[in-house]
Amino acid sequence: MPLHPQTQALVDSMATANEGRPDTHELPPDQARAGYQALGNMLGPVPEVTSVADRTIPGPAGDIPVRVYSPQPDNTLPVVVYFHGGGWVIGDLETHDRECRLLANQVPCVVVAVDYRLAPEHPFPASHDDSWAATQYVAANAADFGGDDARIAVAGDSAGGNLSAYVALTARDAGLDLKLQALIYPATDARGHVPGTSNTMRQSLIDNQDAPFLTLASMHYFFTHLAGEQNHDEVAGDWRLSPLLADSHAGVAPAYIATCEYDPIRDEGNDYAKALSEAGVAVQHKQWPGEPHLLFQLSPILDDGKALIAETVAALQQAFA
Repeated sequence: MPLHPQTQALVDSMATANEGRPDTHELPPDQARAGYQALGNMLGPVPEVTSVADRTIPGPAGDIPVRVYSPQPDNTLPVVVYFHGGGWVIGDLETHDRECRLLANQVPCVVVAVDYRLAPEHPFPASHDDSWAATQYVAANAADFGGDDARIAVAGDSAGGNLSAYVALTARDAGLDLKLQALIYPATDARGHVPGTSNTMRQSLIDNQDAPFLTLASMHYFFTHLAGEQNHDEVAGDWRLSPLLADSHAGVAPAYIATCEYDPIRDEGNDYAKALSEAGVAVQHKQWPGEPHLLFQLSPILDDGKALIAETVAALQQAFA
């Protein structure tokens, strides 16, 4: 189907507003980060949460900033460790502040948003190392966050979905019981993101290479910064960055996976849902017709964005029940 009419109107409006401005892949990382933050600012005020606190937790290369959202500070609640999207290059605690607040209030749960290290300053696997370290720390110290250590989940969108999938696999191997991995249009096979490659490109990378909000050129930009001076094919083939390539998916946490029709990484998410299901993992999966990447962050504007938030909330509630 074509783009949802509501989404098409937004895309047209933003195209007019941004006419003449460079695309993300044409900007240095600091300017690309500022542009991503501006998107969040244009979406209006965020919902109130009873307690929102910035703090740090120990990481493999120093302290990791986190933001802790607690809608009921006097109660012990389940915990969601959240990893933001942004291609491992852009995004931070501010860009996904709204989504974390929505999840915290609506589940309800404690949300610990992780400000993992970004490339190119910190190339792969820094973001992955931070994400696992943060999850381990939160699980071991859940009570310090007002959380229940028996009810912990991971969640993230795009690159954050990739990090969540990696953490879920690592948690399985470490004996850490996660109740859910909520993967919102996750990147799961980076082999198709390497500039110049063709033999590992799924159809959605071809059909949606110029789609709204995430293009193939931007994906090449993100991957190049993430890999840095390392061998690109080796980085792309590393299961930590490409969890679809893991030796086994059996025994990982149940999954909620959302993908979007007009998203270059649609097919990676769909294939990951299939791989988990074939490995015997309980999977809830929905592909959103007529919608592009970034849908999760556009809930203030798009009805399908609101519905995606609601489905994610429902999956977390079911997992924590």
